[in-house]
Amino acid sequence: MLKKSLLVLSFGALVLAASADGAAAKTLKLQTSQNSGDFTFKYLSEVWAPKIKTMSDGKLELQLMPTKSVVPHRETIDAVANGILDGDLNAVAYFAGRDPVFAMMGDLIAGYDNPDQVQMFCENGGGKEVLQAAYDKLLKGQVHVVGCGPYTREALVAKTPIRSVDDLKGIKIRSPEGLAAEVFKRAGASPVAIPFSEVYTSLEKGIVDAADASAYVNNAATGMHKIAHYPIYPGIHSQAVLQFIVNKDVWDKLSQGERDMLHTWYLAAYTDLRRHADMEDRIMVADDKAGKGTIKEVVDWPQAERDKFREIARTAWEDFAKKSELAQMAYDAHVKFMRAYGLLK
Repeated sequence: MLKKSLLVLSFGALVLAASADGAAAKTLKLQTSQNSGDFTFKYLSEVWAPKIKTMSDGKLELQLMPTKSVVPHRETIDAVANGILDGDLNAVAYFAGRDPVFAMMGDLIAGYDNPDQVQMFCENGGGKEVLQAAYDKLLKGQVHVVGCGPYTREALVAKTPIRSVDDLKGIKIRSPEGLAAEVFKRAGASPVAIPFSEVYTSLEKGIVDAADASAYVNNAATGMHKIAHYPIYPGIHSQAVLQFIVNKDVWDKLSQGERDMLHTWYLAAYTDLRRHADMEDRIMVADDKAGKGTIKEVVDWPQAERDKFREIARTAWEDFAKKSELAQMAYDAHVKFMRAYGLLK
């Protein structure tokens, strides 16, 4: 009888343990800003998302979904706040229509020399805190910011050599509306608002002379280097910032160890992604400089010209910051960090 009772108790303990493990298992559904076939989406999904399951002994998983798979790309923050999504890995600039702070945080045009500097600003220079303050005000504290930062610096495709700030004068350049267009305008260029899907044909037909498009390797993959033979690399303008946010109720239900795990995962995954993308660009640039492609010249601006362009951009940042209290907060944080880092005087 005793033996039978012990067996029953042991079996019951196993059932309870299994139930506890099942209850502890969590899958966070995150919508990204990439299409399913994009390098970034595949790299994060295939290389990095599985690591969370391994790190947590199967108790925590990430399900990454392509852009627009659940909601339109500009509505993910509402979906996260309302619990439709557990979180997102989306571009911050998509929400610039909500408040200018998202333009300042999403892509400070011409602000930084490389993506690692932007990541440092987000993680160590107050950037993440500004983004959290924006969501606390606009979404009533329903979102937790895990991290933010870029994964690449975009190159700039051009049909004519643009070797300095002065060479921008009179150049017709495809640029998104808003802060980017204003910076190019103040440098003497003529920004033209053209959808990304029409960049290639606009360059081909001479509607524009240059274009704010994508990373060097992406520009090559879409054929732009076949018609625009003078890319600027490293780029002079854009480093689009992506965020990792989670629904606040979901975040609060995670253990401290799981929260630390997600934060550590984010930093490791995006640091690896940045460096992997950088190597892909550099390998292709080396081939092009060796005459193996269609490029006639890979243009690299001297640091003095990059600094000059930054000072022009700064006047646009200052004016943009006046548009909202949150935008001013973002501007002040950027400038404080850039001065400490030596990017601004």
